[in-house]
Amino acid sequence: MQIETHSFTINTKGNCDILDITGEVKKLMTETGFVEGNILVFAGGSTAGITTIEFEPGLLKDYPSFFNKIAPVNLTYEHDNTWHDGNGHSHVRAAIQGASLTVPFTNGNLLLGTWQQIIFIDFDNRSRRREVIVQITGKKN
Repeated sequence: MQIETHSFTINTKGNCDILDITGEVKKLMTETGFVEGNILVFAGGSTAGITTIEFEPGLLKDYPSFFNKIAPVNLTYEHDNTWHDGNGHSHVRAAIQGASLTVPFTNGNLLLGTWQQIIFIDFDNRSRRREVIVQITGKKN
């Protein structure tokens, strides 16, 4: 069993910007020669998250709308009172979402469902350059 850690960067718009990163994750798996194992995808930073959804226009509206209901921008957050950066809601949303996802793979293929993509969601209140960490554990050719 081998383990390798890699990363790639993405540019986000913030404010619940959702990016499909499935292609980048698959590319790393292919380039490293792993054929079976698990891939851990991790969002570096406390205002972003990783999950899977069907990356389609309806859900790209529904998912941010859901977070607007459970952690609205216009609430008073103690984080904002402390740091005055206006992104308390971003930290709460990221904590709810979670920063990582593990996806199994075999025969060089991610075992995702037909309509399932890996997404990075940036909850911060501004655009950012983000690092995505990908740790691959498994067997190579």
